[in-house]
Amino acid sequence: MQDIYLKLCGLAPDAPVQNETAFLYRLGSNLMLDRLRQQRRAAARDGHWRSAGVTLVEGEEIADEPSADEVLIGRERLALMLEALEDLPPQQRQAFRLHKLEGVSQAATAAALGVSLSSVEKYLKAALAHLTARLG
Repeated sequence: MQDIYLKLCGLAPDAPVQNETAFLYRLGSNLMLDRLRQQRRAAARDGHWRSAGVTLVEGEEIADEPSADEVLIGRERLALMLEALEDLPPQQRQAFRLHKLEGVSQAATAAALGVSLSSVEKYLKAALAHLTARLG
């Protein structure tokens, strides 16, 4: 009713209307059809969005993205890990960052640090032991 009233208020005062009752019915049905089209478009848009971000597993919707709580916990753990990395000796810290955080191979890490491959393996083992002890 409010939408019909707003449409009537928007009409020019001298607009020709031959049959007021038929005009009101037509106006109401056009508004109702517009609303149905809008709801269908919204449902289709929401369906596409949901299918893009959700995977169905045995009829259950599983979100492809972590929840806000999981993101926050992950950021806190990352901050703790980076803080724990600062306790490491420089060579161990650099080896860990290159290999684990930047994805550089152990051989390339050894070349970048100017040490042997076995030294990089020892650095990584010691860094992981330290981080496990600190972070649990």
